[in-house]
Amino acid sequence: MINKAKILFIARGVLILAAIALLGAWLILTPEGVLGKADAIGYSVCHRIAERSFTIAGRQMPLCARCTGMYLGMLTGLLFQLPYGRRTEFPPLKIALPLGILALTFALDGINSTLGMFPGVNELYPPTNFLRLMTGAGLGMLVPLYLLPVFHQTLWTVSDDRSAIDRWSKALAVLGIAALTALLIYTDIPALLFLLAILSALTVPVILGMCYSLLWVIIFRRENSFSRLKQAWLPLLAGFTTAMLQIGLIDLLRYRFTGTWAGFQL
Repeated sequence: MINKAKILFIARGVLILAAIALLGAWLILTPEGVLGKADAIGYSVCHRIAERSFTIAGRQMPLCARCTGMYLGMLTGLLFQLPYGRRTEFPPLKIALPLGILALTFALDGINSTLGMFPGVNELYPPTNFLRLMTGAGLGMLVPLYLLPVFHQTLWTVSDDRSAIDRWSKALAVLGIAALTALLIYTDIPALLFLLAILSALTVPVILGMCYSLLWVIIFRRENSFSRLKQAWLPLLAGFTTAMLQIGLIDLLRYRFTGTWAGFQL
């Protein structure tokens, strides 16, 4: 009879091999170069319409203006909270409700941009990539304010039942940093735009990986079982592998459907 320890050892080995094989296949089959890989990540979550995207020295960025702002905002929100440790509470209502306006503006601007895609329908106001970028950054900044506390609530044996964003000074600080980070797109410095393009694209598997890691922890009933990050490597690796599986499958289906790595055409 195979004991539980041996089954776990085999499962770990299978997961590691699956992760290596999946990542290797994705790297081989996607466009060449660092920006090519970033394009392939963006290809799985973004329409990548050229007219709605910024460029690096004439080359389209991996994500459209709205998605670039959104994922840079998510990255900013994550990094801002890290120094506060494993805090598990959401922002208080006095902060959360006003910040909800950012989600509404994101939805409004998205709907307004979409209206212009229908013949004979006029937008409520002229859409611009600046508005797409900034409304995306606003919504993106909100996501980690809720995702990271849930992550801490689910994984750790010991956590801090406070909010990382418990004062308006912190809320305004993270909002300002997210906005400034997004506005760096307008510096038009190729090296800086290259960095922002890579960071925005890498944030996609990070966010997806966190979500899938939580799912795997819940499925295997391992909530509040970890005290250190290295102890949680198995659900984290499973989450990252699942995220890359999603990215790869969407890449494959979209490429089979369109026959091109380019964005959709208006």
